[in-house]
Amino acid sequence: MTNSSPQRLLTPKEIGSYAFLALILLVVLPMSMDVFRLNLVGKYLSYTFVAMSLVLCWGYGGILSLGQGIFFGLGGYCMAMFLKLEASSPENTAIQSTPGIPDFMDWNQLTALPWFWEPFNNLGLTLLAVVLVPGLFAFVIALAMFKRRVGGVYFAIITQAVAAILTILIVGSQGMTGGINGITDLRTLLGWDIRTDDAKFILYFVCVFFLFASLLLCQFILKSKLGRLLVAVRDTEERVRFSGYNVDNFKIFVFTFAAMLSAIGGAMFTLQVGFMSPSFVGIVPSIEMVIFCAVGGRLSLFGAVYGVLLVNFAKTTLSEAMPEVWLFALGALFIAVVSIFPDGLAGLYKTYLEPTVDKIFGPLYKKFKQILPTRGSAVKSN
Repeated sequence: MTNSSPQRLLTPKEIGSYAFLALILLVVLPMSMDVFRLNLVGKYLSYTFVAMSLVLCWGYGGILSLGQGIFFGLGGYCMAMFLKLEASSPENTAIQSTPGIPDFMDWNQLTALPWFWEPFNNLGLTLLAVVLVPGLFAFVIALAMFKRRVGGVYFAIITQAVAAILTILIVGSQGMTGGINGITDLRTLLGWDIRTDDAKFILYFVCVFFLFASLLLCQFILKSKLGRLLVAVRDTEERVRFSGYNVDNFKIFVFTFAAMLSAIGGAMFTLQVGFMSPSFVGIVPSIEMVIFCAVGGRLSLFGAVYGVLLVNFAKTTLSEAMPEVWLFALGALFIAVVSIFPDGLAGLYKTYLEPTVDKIFGPLYKKFKQILPTRGSAVKSN
């Protein structure tokens, strides 16, 4: 007799975690904040996509990328290009020397739209580009590195170098990218004014929707055989390789998927903030994104979300009250994560709070588990 029961996608505790996060994001924050502060939280939530991608890539795959800002920025630039073209209609740019092109192109004496801007006149192609352009870029990097067995600290340094190079290219191509100022003055999405309070309110909930969809997708990957193989590759790569698996392909997949997930966050950032600049592509923002993940816990998807919210709330509060203190606080926080609680907030919760929560809600978890359908269970008798 053989009893096979696939791992459940969501355990009762995980359902409780989803419900608690949904309560905070969908009820508590919208009811307790004005539109300006809620839009600020929406900006923070766009970083959670990067933090979750690092949980997959770094926490479970063992691939530390110090260049996730590359993909966050590429996704943001793709969305910004569409919005900028819509804002640069001949009617809106009638005073320019060349109407119908973005203002920074006219300032730099361009007389025609560059060829790579043309697809961004179409929203459908833009949405595809948001995930495909960063995904293809990440695939090329991963293919070149992992097929040559480049990993560890060498891979981290290479991703930093690529982030620096891309920033220099964007800044240097001012006539085609907006240069150091980036792409600004974004107004409408298919005629819908994204600058109004109502639009910011709606875009916040759109961001939350994509956040939960991404959480479920990441959860599915981690609970699947692929997720277990990623952990095996992280811990004993050579043993997995000798078992007949193509380790390089697993690394290429998770790095490419993480890039596409980060790009969605970049697109949501552009929609909610209304601009995109090279300051979100370089080395410093990429390292900050790693800190978000480390503070939350690099082995916890939910920890990554809370880590992003905590660090950014602290950044906003300290920057408003004592702007000169923030960088020291960030450095101290990173040192504390490395030396005191290496598993981040998720580790602290598991060590100190989870026993108390289990004692209080344990009976409810058991009852809830009993009413869940036993999906996928099968008993075969020979």
